[in-house]
Parts: sequence; C-alpha cells; structure tokens
Amino acid sequence: MPYELFLAMRYLRSRRKGRLARTTALVAISGITIGVAALIVALALGNGFRDEMRDKILGGTAHLTVVSTDGQPIGNYRELAVKIKSVKGVADVAGTTYDGAVIVGPRGSAYAVLRGIDKESEQAKAEVSQSLIEGEARPIFGSEKTENGQANVVVGAELAARTGLHSGDLADIIPVNTNLSAVSPARRAVRVVGTFRSGLFEYDSTWIYLSLDRAPEFDGERHAAAVIGVHLNDPYAVKEVAKDLGKSLGGPYTIIDWQEANRALFTALSLERRMSLFIIMIIIFIAALNIATTLILVVVERSRDIAIVTAMGATRRSIMFVFMIDGAIIGALGAIIGVVLGTMTCLIGNHYKLVSLPADVYSISYVPFNLRLRDLLLAAVVAFTLSLIATIYPARAAAGVRPVEMLRDAG
Repeated sequence: MPYELFLAMRYLRSRRKGRLARTTALVAISGITIGVAALIVALALGNGFRDEMRDKILGGTAHLTVVSTDGQPIGNYRELAVKIKSVKGVADVAGTTYDGAVIVGPRGSAYAVLRGIDKESEQAKAEVSQSLIEGEARPIFGSEKTENGQANVVVGAELAARTGLHSGDLADIIPVNTNLSAVSPARRAVRVVGTFRSGLFEYDSTWIYLSLDRAPEFDGERHAAAVIGVHLNDPYAVKEVAKDLGKSLGGPYTIIDWQEANRALFTALSLERRMSLFIIMIIIFIAALNIATTLILVVVERSRDIAIVTAMGATRRSIMFVFMIDGAIIGALGAIIGVVLGTMTCLIGNHYKLVSLPADVYSISYVPFNLRLRDLLLAAVVAFTLSLIATIYPARAAAGVRPVEMLRDAG
C-alpha cells in the first residue's frame, strides 16, 4: 500500500485525534449523500413527466400531420394517403377530422371534439381499442347504423363522467361551426358504444371517436378529411421524413410534426430540468465545501505529523496527494450512498405512486420516477468532481507546512 493512502486512511480513522474533523467529515458525507439523492430523484421525476407526456401525446396524435395550406378539407385524401405511404419511413396513413360539438347527456352537456376514425387504418383502430375501458370499439370502424340510424361513438372517460354517459346510452350531439345543408337537423342522436381513457386529460375530457364515414353527418363535408395523420416507424425521424414527404407531395400542403406542434411544452420541460439540475448542483457544491472544512481541520490537528513526514523526505506532491485522497474518499462515500438512497426512493415512489397530480391541471394523474443509468452516473461524477475540487485549498495548505518552524514551535 502506498504510504500516501496509508496516511490518508489513518487520518480519517484515528480515534485519539481529530474528533472534530471526523464529525465534519460525517456532515460532509451526509450533505453529499442528500444532494446526490435529490439530484437523482429530480432527474427521474423530470424524465418521468416528460416521457409520460410524450407517450400520451404520441398515443393519441399522429407523428406527422398533413393539412391543406388553404385550410380546406382534403377531398382526395385516399389517393393522397397511397402516395404518402410510399415514402420511406412511413408506417401508416389515415385521414381524420376534428370538429367542435356539444354533447348532451343525462347529467348535462359539455364541449367535445368529434374525431373521425378511418376504418382503413390499422394504427387508428389500435389506438382506440387499446385505450378502451368500457364497451367495444368495433361498431365505429364501419359505416353501419343502428336500427334507429344513430351513429356509434366512443366517448372519453372524463367526458362520459361529466355528462353521465355509459356504454349503450343515447346522447345528442350539436355540431359547432357546421356546414350542414338546410334539410339536415342541427341536433343528432348518437349511441355510445364504449368509453376510452388515453391518460391525457385533454383527450379524455373532450374527444369523441366516430367513424370517418359518418363524420360528414356532423361537419357537412362529404368524403373529405380535415387532416391526414402519418405514423412513422421511428417517431424521432420526423424531420427527415417530413422533408422527403414535402418533396413527394409537392402540392399546396403543410406538414406539421409532433415535436413542432408541442414545442412550447417540451421547451418548458427542458428549461425546468436544467434549472432543477443547476439548483441541486449548487446544493452539492455547498455540501462539498464541508469537505474543505474537514480537511482544513485535519491539517490543523495533524500539522506536527505533517512536519515529521516532510522532514523524513515526503514531497509536497505526496502531502497534497494524502489530503486529496481523504477528500476523494469522503466524496466517493457520499456519492455511492446518495446513488443507493436516490435509487431506493425512486423505486419506492414508483411502487406506491407517491407523485399524484390533478389531471385537469397537469394533463396526467401520476408521474413515474424514470431512472436512467446516465443520470446515476452524472450525479455520482458531479458529486465526486466537486469533492475533489474542494480538496485543492486544504491540500495546498498542508503541502505548505514548514517542518522546521512547526517542530520548533512544538518543542
């Protein structure tokens, strides 16, 4: 064992001397531990919130949305869909509509968005079926009518609860901003065949799924889609695919990707993550200052020992190394314990779902702790680096001890 490591361990473990230094060392380890654990928990929460929002958004909307530049419905959307599907990276294409309406149920009325589902799209069918919590979605995938001619619809869970609707109930829908002909009634009856829960409050509290073939009864546009939704094999390749798609279409169409459509949300989440990281790093730095205090006390209490070791031939570099080892040990212990504590906190938080949110404010009702290995390494490396930086001044002070003066004063 190198004598520098031997001395460093001896200074930290000595029971006859350095009681105050040991106390401050424990305080320093505790501070680093709490800082690292807090950083891990904050990063895991940030990851969880961002991932939940992203997954819910991608689960209910297309990766790319193609709209007509003039804002009019796309009448030839089926021909256009075939052309879009030939573009590399495109997995599924579906026409859809988004029309405002008021739905009236037994308990009251509420604003809703009628979303037409293209029965030719497997992705759209899967989207509805996977989020279904009551009833069945099959009746809305065709254009068949009930025996009384009502359209079949699937209603968001929050919207259904607000209006008192359940599977099998009849409801009235009043279209908003409609272009219906004079012979078409403004109020239409529909049959609720199911309810869905996507996990995103905005969708669950407003969306109503119905067949795209039945949508013209409410929006007045026959055989037209308001937009064309495009799903990709890789949701993160939207920029490249959008560029290729623009070249392929070449017409008066605007292409919007999901990242651009939600830019404000993800920018805010990114800013919040950076600020949390910065604030907790300051906390860790303040905790690391306790290491400097600890080592300064060790230098004061061990100044005679340092003088003797120096007189025996130890170099300034070796003396500095002794105290840097002490600081590294304290920092490493704090970082390791902090990683364990932070990981356990995240696991417990996920098991008991400790972070619940009001869904009408934050869109999601629960935030998971999503741990990533790189975040654990980041927290540990930051704490250890700051701990090493904190050792520089006391290590230089120890190396500057003059053995002749120290031994003369001691004598």
